[in-house]
Amino acid sequence: MRPRHDHITSLLEISAEIKAQSPSRPGTEADAPRIVGQATVTGIESASESIRPGDVFAALPGAHGHGARFAAAAVARGAVAVLTDEAGDALIADGSAPGLPRVVVSDPRAVLGAVSACVYGHPGRRLTISGVTGTSGKTTTTFLLRAGLRAAGRRTGLIGTVGDFIDDTVLKTPFTTPEAPALQALLAVMVERGITHVGMEVSSHALRMGRVNAVPFAVAGFTNLSMDHLDFHADMEDYFQAKASLFDGRAKREVVVIDQQWGPRLVKPTTVTVSTQGLSAHWSADELIQHPDGSTSFQVHGPSGSFGARCRIPGRYNVENTLLALAILAENDVDPRSVVDAVGSAQVRGRMERVDRGQPFLSIVDYSHKPAGVQAALAALRPPTTGRLIIVLGCGGDRDRAKRAVMGEVAARDADVLVVTDDNPRYEDPADIRAAMLVGARAVPGSDAADIVEIGDRAQAIGWAVHAAKPGDTVLIAGKGHETGQEVAGTMLPFDDVVVLGQALAELGFDSEMSSS
Repeated sequence: MRPRHDHITSLLEISAEIKAQSPSRPGTEADAPRIVGQATVTGIESASESIRPGDVFAALPGAHGHGARFAAAAVARGAVAVLTDEAGDALIADGSAPGLPRVVVSDPRAVLGAVSACVYGHPGRRLTISGVTGTSGKTTTTFLLRAGLRAAGRRTGLIGTVGDFIDDTVLKTPFTTPEAPALQALLAVMVERGITHVGMEVSSHALRMGRVNAVPFAVAGFTNLSMDHLDFHADMEDYFQAKASLFDGRAKREVVVIDQQWGPRLVKPTTVTVSTQGLSAHWSADELIQHPDGSTSFQVHGPSGSFGARCRIPGRYNVENTLLALAILAENDVDPRSVVDAVGSAQVRGRMERVDRGQPFLSIVDYSHKPAGVQAALAALRPPTTGRLIIVLGCGGDRDRAKRAVMGEVAARDADVLVVTDDNPRYEDPADIRAAMLVGARAVPGSDAADIVEIGDRAQAIGWAVHAAKPGDTVLIAGKGHETGQEVAGTMLPFDDVVVLGQALAELGFDSEMSSS
């Protein structure tokens, strides 16, 4: 998506922007650009097939080749200039587009955010942007924040895993946090459409790869950290340091949950702290009461006093997400007490989402796809479950292999019935993924272990769980949440856990028109 009205930018302005930005890494000098030729530009893309007339082509070095190899293709689609490094400059000078104007820097990826912001007229400066990072809770927190902002009369945008929202318009994107050119174009569209406040999920990939460089965050929020993305990060410390870079001073205000060992490491004298575990913090919650419908009521204690609150989404960790959202709202100059009902009634697609067709057992779809997330989801659903807790769970392929056995172990320990199935196998043999999960599941001592069933076909697994459920049971379909496809061997097949679960319930005769909630 691009703004309707072009912002005209010259290569001289881009060069000045690069010179003006802070060094991307401590102890390094700011990148000094070299300009070859002159041009005016109206957009920027890092994929040659996405180039439009008037664009800068960001030709970046990659693991399997250099983007400059596609400069001629970019020119054919209308590129008028290139941002690249010395290696890319040499390829272009010796290739089929030697006269193409270009800006040459030592690390084009590090400045891509700043250049993209410049090309689109720095849209972030006209928005109040709150970024939320952490392993779990980013989506829920940003949706609760959005609900509060809307209740306060703000025009809202949201950028994250479920999709990008401009008011009520939803856009599907491949990344939790878009690449810098797409992100800055999206912010420019939001400005055009009158958006004033934006909630943004900020992934560790986005921080490490510079996608949010040049985004002027008004508020940065931190949820928690647990095992994830260790196929991308060297270890948990490396993962934490990527998250911590959102708190390097780029945000005007910082709000941090301190209930784990990671959060306190981000705390500075000016940090706003949040706790639901009884720790001394600016924002805290107590008197938690879980209700039969899975919602939780609690008392909030903040800088301006105490008040009652509620979260309709099951789980103590969603009280934490609610409290964090209320604290971020306060940093957005919104009185949390005036919007607490709106925040408390908000629901997030695929996050502890009830699918109710009149059946005598609870059916939930959740995005929990990490060991800590699965553990938290099962713990949240244990209190309202009077019968058995049944979980349908798989692991994604071509991702962190170390967590598979851990996922199986957690599910087998904390559920009563575990149905091991496929998630998104991608290019791996799904049987191998299930086997790794089963190693962990079968390591749980017999007296503590769930009954274990292996059904590779996910639709059949969901159907089996629903047919096995009895009154008072809870069926949790975990791992895919809001996703509407299943990636198998390079093909994205239509698959929506909420839809498939509803169909399975209908086959049992539960087909009332009650909506999921």
